[in-house]
Amino acid sequence: MLDTYTIRQNEMPEDMWHLLAAYPRDSWDAHPGFKEKTRHWLGAHQMFRRVAERIRLDTEGLMNKDVALDDYADRLSYYGGNLVANLHGHHGWEDRSFFPELSVADPRFDAGLQVLEQDHADLDKVLDDFNRTANRLIILSGMDEAQAYAEAGKVLANAATIEAFLKRHLSDEEELAVPIILHHRLRG
Repeated sequence: MLDTYTIRQNEMPEDMWHLLAAYPRDSWDAHPGFKEKTRHWLGAHQMFRRVAERIRLDTEGLMNKDVALDDYADRLSYYGGNLVANLHGHHGWEDRSFFPELSVADPRFDAGLQVLEQDHADLDKVLDDFNRTANRLIILSGMDEAQAYAEAGKVLANAATIEAFLKRHLSDEEELAVPIILHHRLRG
């Protein structure tokens, strides 16, 4: 399914990383500019990673007959709906508020922020496909068990795509944004 979507395979522009050298990931937590707002933002990213993984693992469980279809449909509705809604809200906030704040603080990184905004637009397409496929499986779970199981392969492919996308995007986003925040003492 990765071939169906435009998922950025290339690295961020090299000049986006010069602050990361001064503020490596393993030093963030001890930095005096690492405040609660930044911890909360990173916590949201961790939650997205965990929920995307949970959906994939649950779907694998369904396909292996380790999870009952009714239980799976309930979990998919809950976790899938939360993932899609929260990612849309989170990325909308980043595009409208957070990235402009970072740009004002340090416009040298605008090219990287534009890459991340394009990631958001590309991920929206993946999330929309996931939403349609997951909703179809949930509806089929109460109507036609065989078709619901057949749809699970599509949900699994979408879930794996979301997971791969988030792995790349969230790491790049964190490693671009947090050093800017620490360097300019933002979000205190």
